[in-house]
Amino acid sequence: MVSEKNVNARWLREHRDDNETDVILIDTRPAKDFHAGHLSGARHFDTFPFHHTDTSARGVAEFDAQLQWIFSALGITGRETVVFYESESGMRAARGQWALEYAGHPKARMLDGGLKAAAGEKLVTNVEKFAPSDFHLNQRAEILATYPYLLEQLGRRDVQIFDVRSDAEYFSERVRAKHGGAIPGSYHQDWTAALAPDGTVKSPAELRAQFEALGLDPDNEIIPYCQGGYRAAHAYLALKIAGYPRVRHYLGSWAEWGNRDDLPREHPRRK
Repeated sequence: MVSEKNVNARWLREHRDDNETDVILIDTRPAKDFHAGHLSGARHFDTFPFHHTDTSARGVAEFDAQLQWIFSALGITGRETVVFYESESGMRAARGQWALEYAGHPKARMLDGGLKAAAGEKLVTNVEKFAPSDFHLNQRAEILATYPYLLEQLGRRDVQIFDVRSDAEYFSERVRAKHGGAIPGSYHQDWTAALAPDGTVKSPAELRAQFEALGLDPDNEIIPYCQGGYRAAHAYLALKIAGYPRVRHYLGSWAEWGNRDDLPREHPRRK
């Protein structure tokens, strides 16, 4: 499958050698996995340590500056296609794809199925040199949700909040912040429901049917969240693949919302 959000292993084989500057591969796995074997020419950026749980105006400005530095260090200019990958279609690669899209890059993609789907590709251990760039951020604020924005949307009919944490987190059986609970009015489904058994993202039709059955209306704005903003980034990508036009990723997620005393919460219980 090839879309505006992801590419498959066949696309990668056909296009990665067209011109060395046309495709940049970003390996988002932990450093030890990257150095044990990665796709030839890949650059390394483990997205997981870069938690950001302050979506105040100051916090977003710091996040923007961080992204500009990271993408410059990775040698990204904005003219190439950038493909993020990990072992499968996971949250690390999705986080990278969303972050670069938010930064204004027109061709940020995820390798669907990751290394499992590219099983025929030879992995290498040498790391090729590349030059840093002067990446310019052009924020796409319409795909980012902050806590003040989310607070203003609570109760609106045309906005739906989508909790993609585990059942245990949603039902406060596993509390990972100062407070348990959920953002009021949230719809809930574990983010992994968007994955097929082979580690790829389900088809657009499957995702659309699944989200609509859950009650998510394609005419509404959908705001996914999780604990640290990684699973929610994957949900953002899945919703866009499913054809939902208005999706905002709540970057701070429960690590921000659940650690504040001044934000409303509800406490869903298993039936």
